[in-house]
Amino acid sequence: QVQRTPIDYTLRFPRITMAILKSGKVVIVLAGRHAGKKAIVVKSYDENATSEKFRFGHCLIAGIDKPARKVTKSMSKAKIEKRSKMKPFIKYINVRHIMPTRYTVDMELKKVVSGSGEELSVSESKIEVKKTLKKIFEDRYLNQNSNVTSEKKAAGSNYFFQRLRF
Repeated sequence: QVQRTPIDYTLRFPRITMAILKSGKVVIVLAGRHAGKKAIVVKSYDENATSEKFRFGHCLIAGIDKPARKVTKSMSKAKIEKRSKMKPFIKYINVRHIMPTRYTVDMELKKVVSGSGEELSVSESKIEVKKTLKKIFEDRYLNQNSNVTSEKKAAGSNYFFQRLRF
């Protein structure tokens, strides 16, 4: 008989450390309804979470479900504003189902989402959070160059609003 050595799956599927997933990090959703969409980490929770529902490492993410449409210089301001509408989403997601990128964004999303899980489970409050997220994302999209705090954050903002090509 041939003896087989056990396979170390941690080498093939490395875990994402929670130190990488800080708030403001741009991530790409890999699984689920929003797969292939970009999102921003609002808050991250480690594996030792006290919640009964989430006993694994997870994050609260806010992202763009429907991005803004293409805009050209020849369009009027009204048309640009109309084409700059976007639809946000907010979701708790397993750490294994997101891929962090090298970009970070300096949007204050923690204030919009107070972080309590009970608040997002109620549909009316989730709708209100989405409305405020929509305003924040659209304002930032229209004023990308004026709200620059650093070059790194500006690059992250530009990357976040670009459509993912694959």
